[in-house]
Amino acid sequence: MQVNRMSVVVGMCVVGSVMMAACEKKEAAKPAPAATPAKADAHGHEHAESDGHSHGATTQLGEQVAGAFSVKASRDGDVKAGSDVPIDAWVTSATAKVAAVRFWIGSEDAKGSVKAKASLEKDNWHTHVDAPSPMPEGSKLWVEVENDKGEKVATGFDLKL
Repeated sequence: MQVNRMSVVVGMCVVGSVMMAACEKKEAAKPAPAATPAKADAHGHEHAESDGHSHGATTQLGEQVAGAFSVKASRDGDVKAGSDVPIDAWVTSATAKVAAVRFWIGSEDAKGSVKAKASLEKDNWHTHVDAPSPMPEGSKLWVEVENDKGEKVATGFDLKL
């Protein structure tokens, strides 16, 4: 009985493929990440902890008037020179519309600081502010509110370090 060499090669390839498929390890399907729990702040507002960690305890910084606006502010976690600080502000007015809100930490003239434009969440403005390094003596959180006419007013809050 004579065997065709081509048949032998094809047969070996088929057997080899079957054996490799049987030995191949299949990666288990990874479960979808669980929904990130929301953290309620001191005002009862929920912030998702999308980065997997808490920003720290909320510190209420008080409420002040800036032009036609009433501004209430809070910060999360500690304030350290050269780090970012999560800030929330609630801005209300009976007569003016808010066009933009900006925060910075440092002196009123913002020298050596970076102003951060906040985003409106539900009823509060939120962003992370870079604390300057070094922090000027008497640094405060400054909240600047711009109305729909382009006029800006600012007020400073004790950081309660």
